[in-house]
Amino acid sequence: MLAAVATFAVMDLSMKRLAETYPAMQVTFIRGLASLPFLLLATASVGRWRDLVPNRWGLHLLRGVLQVATLYFFVYAVSRLSLATAYTIFMSGPLLITALSVPFFGERVGLHRWVAVIAGMLGVLVVVQPGGDGVAVSGTALLGGVAAIAAATAYALGVLLIRVLKPTETSAATMFWALFLTAAFAGIFSIKGWVPVLWDHWYWIGIIGITGALGQHFLTEAFRLAAPPVIAPLEYTALAWGMLFDWLLWMTVPNQRMLVGAAIIVASGLYVIHRERLQARVATQTT
Repeated sequence: MLAAVATFAVMDLSMKRLAETYPAMQVTFIRGLASLPFLLLATASVGRWRDLVPNRWGLHLLRGVLQVATLYFFVYAVSRLSLATAYTIFMSGPLLITALSVPFFGERVGLHRWVAVIAGMLGVLVVVQPGGDGVAVSGTALLGGVAAIAAATAYALGVLLIRVLKPTETSAATMFWALFLTAAFAGIFSIKGWVPVLWDHWYWIGIIGITGALGQHFLTEAFRLAAPPVIAPLEYTALAWGMLFDWLLWMTVPNQRMLVGAAIIVASGLYVIHRERLQARVATQTT
């Protein structure tokens, strides 16, 4: 999981670099397309082409739309905010998953977890600070914050949809069609404002393809080798990578409000994971 987070952080850095020159939708298209050859190569190496055949087309199409929304809004956010700030807001995604699991799956979320979710959302407001003098000091930054919230929401809905797809679809099919449909939808929407790709930027595109494929591999291995509550807290190490890259490449350091908001969101997320672990342990003991 640590390797997955670090690899995805390099991919996000590359997308932020491209977003300085190209529209967010075009970068979304590049992200989807760049990793497809690596996924197809991995499938060819084991000869399991049948794993790519989908069973529920409608849900794959819906996930493709959510994937485009997640990437587009995230790329838009990192083009206007620092990586660390965008990561901080985006990390409200797990809290949104907990909240949305109630109307989607009828899951019972106790008072403790609801308090943690609400606290985490307040942490997001601390970071975005509408009308204040921090991240949202300018209209551009405020839009970036709103985009990061939209990306987290689309991500949460996409994760819940994966749970619906899991009983009938292979992991390979879920990954392939998400990437393919992302490239297809984002490619269509980016035609109108297409900016010719400069030769010097193919380097960044190559990095996006490699890190996207490697990151997905490390993530899959992490969940195969360990239970989600054990490795989920390691996702928050993305904040450290975001701060490091911001400092090295853009000479940007997080302000006090961003650090306070990040602490609230991370603490809330870790508490939700802790409560889920306790609930799972109780359920195991009862059975």
